[in-house]
Amino acid sequence: MDEIKNYIEENKDRFLDELFGLIRIPSISSESAHKDDMYKAAEYWKQALLKAGADKAEVFKTKGNPVTYGEKIIDPKLPTVLVYGHMDVMPVDPIDLWETKPFDPVIKDGKIWARGADDDKGQSFMHAKAFEFMVKKNLLPCNVKFMLEGEEEIGSPSLPAFCKEHKEMLKSDIILVSDTSMIAQDVPSITTGLRGLSYMEVEVTGPNADLHSGIFGGAVANPANILCKMIASLQDENNKITIPGFYDDVEILSPEERAEMAKAPFSLEKYKKDLDIKAVHGEEGYSTIERTGIRPSLDVNGIWSGYTGEGAKTVLPSKAYAKISMRLVPNQDNEKISKLFEDYFMSIAPDCVKVKVTALHGGQAYGTSTNTPAYIAASKAMEKVFGKKAVPTRSGGSIPIISEFERILGVKSILMGFGLSSDAIHSPNENYPLFNFYKGIETIPYFYKYYTGLLK
Repeated sequence: MDEIKNYIEENKDRFLDELFGLIRIPSISSESAHKDDMYKAAEYWKQALLKAGADKAEVFKTKGNPVTYGEKIIDPKLPTVLVYGHMDVMPVDPIDLWETKPFDPVIKDGKIWARGADDDKGQSFMHAKAFEFMVKKNLLPCNVKFMLEGEEEIGSPSLPAFCKEHKEMLKSDIILVSDTSMIAQDVPSITTGLRGLSYMEVEVTGPNADLHSGIFGGAVANPANILCKMIASLQDENNKITIPGFYDDVEILSPEERAEMAKAPFSLEKYKKDLDIKAVHGEEGYSTIERTGIRPSLDVNGIWSGYTGEGAKTVLPSKAYAKISMRLVPNQDNEKISKLFEDYFMSIAPDCVKVKVTALHGGQAYGTSTNTPAYIAASKAMEKVFGKKAVPTRSGGSIPIISEFERILGVKSILMGFGLSSDAIHSPNENYPLFNFYKGIETIPYFYKYYTGLLK
C-alpha cells in the first residue's frame, strides 16, 4: 500500500488534467440554463469511473438532475463501500469578486482556484484516483460502488426516490463521503455530526404597485422596512432564536461532552484574522466552535426589494423578499421547524402588509459514533498518512441526503473530508490546496485496507 506515494507522484499532472476537465463543466444545479451541463458532468464521471477500473458505469435520469453510478464487485462475500459525492456546484455570483475565471481552473499559491475545486469535484475526484490506484496495483480489498448526484447544492430532492428505486443496487456496508473539512492541514479530523437545514423564502407585500416615496412615504407601509423589522425580531438581545418551540427538541450536551469538544485545536484570534472581523457574534453562553457544531442558528441568505440599480430612484417598493436558512442540530425535525417558522412569521406580520412563506428545501441533522469500524478505520488511515490521530468534530454545515441514506438504505456514512475552512466554498475564489488533494488520494486506500480488515 505504500506504493501510493509513488503512484501519485508519477501521475499527479494527469490527475489534475482530468479533474480540470470536470471543473470546466459549469454544472450549476440551481440554474435551469445549466441542465445540459449536468448531463455533461454525469457523462464525464461515467467515463472517469470506467477509465479508473469500474466494471460498469451508467448515467441514470431522475425527475431532476442525473445520477452517475459505477461499481466493481470483486467478491460478493466481501464488504462493500459505497462512495457518495456530488457533481453540481453553487452559482458563481457575485462574479466581479472572482480573481480568476470560476470555470477555468488555475494553480496559484499551491492551490486549485475554481468553482467546485473543493466542493465537491476536487474531493470526489480523489476517490476515483485512489480507486484507480487500488485496481491497477491489484490492492482493492473489497467491493466498491460509486454514486455521484447532481442536486446536492439544492437539497437532493430527487435522490431519495432514486435510492428507494435502486435500493438493491446501492446495497453496501458503509457510505464513504468526502464533502467536509479538516481542522487544519496538520490537524486531521473526522466529522461525526452535521447540522440539519430548513431553508425558507418570505415575501412581504405592501401596496399593489411601487409608489413615489415622497408622495406616499410615511403614509403607506414600506414592505422593505417591515421585512427588516420582522427579521430582526427573530432573535433576541442574546442572539437566541425567538420562534416559540424552536429549541424544544435541541440535543443538550453534558458539561463533560462540551469539555471534550473544547480540546479541539482552535485559535479565536486566527479565526477573526482570517475573516477580517474584530469580534465574533452568536448565541450567548456558547463558544464559537459550539455555536457552529451543537447549537442551531438562523441567518438571512439573501434580501432584496425596490430599486438597486445605479443612481437614485425614489421608490416605495410594493414587495420585499428574503431567503432565510436555519441550521438544525440532532433531534430537531426540519419539517417541524419549517412549520414553526411559518406560523410565527405570519403571526408577527402587521395588518399593513401581506406575507407569504415558502419552504424551499431542508434535511435532518446527522450524527455517528466514534467506536464504529468505519470511524476506527478512517482514524487509522489518517494517522498513518498525517502522522497524528484524527480529531472527531461536528460540522456546522449540512448534507441533507446523509440522514436520508440511513433512513432509506439503512447504512451509516463516514464523513472523511479533506477540505479546509479557508477554501471559500460557496463563495467567490473557491480553492483547494494541492496538498489536501494529494493527501486525500494517499489516505483513502488505507481506509479500505483497515475497514475491510476490521470486518473480516
